[in-house]
Amino acid sequence: QVQLAESGGGLVQAGGSLRLSCAASGRTFSMYAMGWFRQAPGKEREFVGAITWSGRSTVYADSVKGRFTISRDNAKGTVYLQMTSLKPEDTAVYYCAGYEAAGVQVLRTTRNSYEHWGQGTQVTVSS
Repeated sequence: QVQLAESGGGLVQAGGSLRLSCAASGRTFSMYAMGWFRQAPGKEREFVGAITWSGRSTVYADSVKGRFTISRDNAKGTVYLQMTSLKPEDTAVYYCAGYEAAGVQVLRTTRNSYEHWGQGTQVTVSS
């Protein structure tokens, strides 16, 4: 069982950067593939990106590719979302999520594939 807690959200101007963190409790964090999702007001929760259990592979939504980077530190039980060149349309509540996937290199991008979720952190990008 893994419990997740996001932090690092806030208000930033367009063009700025922000780094979100997701701290995991539980000894099996390194066995989990981790993803980031976001949900803007009135919209469905959408996939942002994901990283394999080993950290060797990542995948991103087209809308953030080249601007966002996901990384993880298994020793610290933390996954990060580095966001650069932020746009007002990036404004949303950001969630980290995970599913057990040790040894698996193919990443899932659908919401219902993820078993564990954090509570979310608000990111607001002003124009």
